[in-house]
Amino acid sequence: MDGYQAGSLPSVSVVKRLSVTVLAVLLASGPTAAWTRPAKPIRVMVAAAEPDAVDAGLSVLRRGGSAVDAAVAIQAVLGLEEPQSSSLGGGSFLTYYDAQTRKVFAYNGREKAPMGATPGMFLGPDGRALPRPVAMTSGRSAGVPGAIAMLHMAQKDRGKLPWASLFVDAERLAERGFAAPRRMALAANSNAAQARTPDATAYFTKPDGTRIKPGDTVRNPAYAATLRKIAAEGPKALLEGPIAQAIVDKLQEGPIPGTMTLADLAAYKPNMTAATCRPFRIYVVCVPPAPSGGPAVLEGLGILANTAIADHPNDAQGWYLFSQASRLMYADRDRYMGDPDFIDVPTEGLLDPAYLAERARLIAPDRAGPPPEPGKPRGAGVRAPDRTLEPGGTTHFVVVDAAGNVVSMTTTVESIFGDGRMVGGFFLNNQLTDFSFEPQEPDGAPAANAVAPGKRPRSSMAPAIVLDRQGRFVAAMGSPGGPSILAFNLKALVGVLAWKLPVQQAIALPNLIGVGDFYASEPAKYPPGVVDQLAAKGVKLTGGPFGEGSGLTGIEVTPHGLRGGADPRREGVAKGY
Repeated sequence: MDGYQAGSLPSVSVVKRLSVTVLAVLLASGPTAAWTRPAKPIRVMVAAAEPDAVDAGLSVLRRGGSAVDAAVAIQAVLGLEEPQSSSLGGGSFLTYYDAQTRKVFAYNGREKAPMGATPGMFLGPDGRALPRPVAMTSGRSAGVPGAIAMLHMAQKDRGKLPWASLFVDAERLAERGFAAPRRMALAANSNAAQARTPDATAYFTKPDGTRIKPGDTVRNPAYAATLRKIAAEGPKALLEGPIAQAIVDKLQEGPIPGTMTLADLAAYKPNMTAATCRPFRIYVVCVPPAPSGGPAVLEGLGILANTAIADHPNDAQGWYLFSQASRLMYADRDRYMGDPDFIDVPTEGLLDPAYLAERARLIAPDRAGPPPEPGKPRGAGVRAPDRTLEPGGTTHFVVVDAAGNVVSMTTTVESIFGDGRMVGGFFLNNQLTDFSFEPQEPDGAPAANAVAPGKRPRSSMAPAIVLDRQGRFVAAMGSPGGPSILAFNLKALVGVLAWKLPVQQAIALPNLIGVGDFYASEPAKYPPGVVDQLAAKGVKLTGGPFGEGSGLTGIEVTPHGLRGGADPRREGVAKGY
């Protein structure tokens, strides 16, 4: 057995999404695993949402692979065992720490809209937005996939092992079979529109006509064949040739066909930039730039840095401050964030210390006021109120290799099973429904996240890496959760960096998402009296979700080696040696 394992197999429930009719799979909280100091320090670790994916990553690391090599193997297994959250046909953001140079880089594998996309593509003949289940299962919902192309770029830059050697475990599991994870089986049996498509029905129905149950053996030889092509050809296996043609054909099927072409697929390019980094207390937190959700998380931290949040660990005042910073963060994110290749995103203005202090002063000391308006940061243009409804079908993992290099990666198929259309053993994404369905206001003011040809939709994904002021690695973490990712990540970062909790305890803290006049949370998880004290402050918690449930994973450095954590609300684990 490996030296350390965190997380446990939780109970499961399915709850109805608050903002859309698709069902989201949430895992009720299970017990938090206590940390026991290992016999010898752990220097290498993987934390991910599926144990088989963790084992695949560790296998690569034991063979001398790098953190990015392990990320390729992990993604391949997650696309197989977590198809409701991840896919070879999805997209992702990857934040990378280079231990030798102490620099942090961001890889962008976010999907792109095809060149035939139009601002009104999700409007019906009457000019009104299409019902979301109809839009999400249509041929218009899929963006050009970027996860594999991005991983190939990163592995070419940072890998040590041959690319073709990184798919062995996933191919074996697909060919020989794997035990259906609980969340996958629950999603397959849900009433989500994508779970009821012909492709999903064929895949998840057993020979006796019943749907799969947790623990049933699932085989996917088509997925294994696709992996063999990717291993041999790299991303060209998906973006050119027979699989690319199959993707185009599948998306051009009715009843609402899409416009994606072979040229759209062949033209896809990921990119790599410096990460966006800002100080928080004695640390530096690094995330991908827009269109990721990273800058919004940094804004939330920057607002909280102007409060007494560190003096109130897990008490009513601490959660009150958190809830109000969350409202301010979402108000600005929803107004100003989009693809910086198409719009001016005022990141510098939003993260300016003076602006952050100004926003923090809006937090009343004792009682929540009305929903905050977006601020007016330096560089902000005129933007319409955003009406994006962002589903959740996402996963996160973290890797630390023997050289101290780190990967924090969030990867997604968008909603449950993407658009429900399957090619080569994997589901296609429905990422374009992350755009605002209504591209402008009646007065003509444009939405920052309006659809445009070749544009990447705004994302909440925000894989984070934390350093000390000397550039040494401190921690890495991230979460799935649709729009709630911002608050989930903010909570975990506050828990570790301000409240000084072990990463596992920080992950297990209650989730609280404050947006407008609504506070989604987990009332049963707070210490006694906190919920009532929050209500007296005007923060009335509801049990309803805002997007998908959390699936945080994280790894931190301690004086005794690495220590990991995995969300008890899901099936993840953290293991190392």
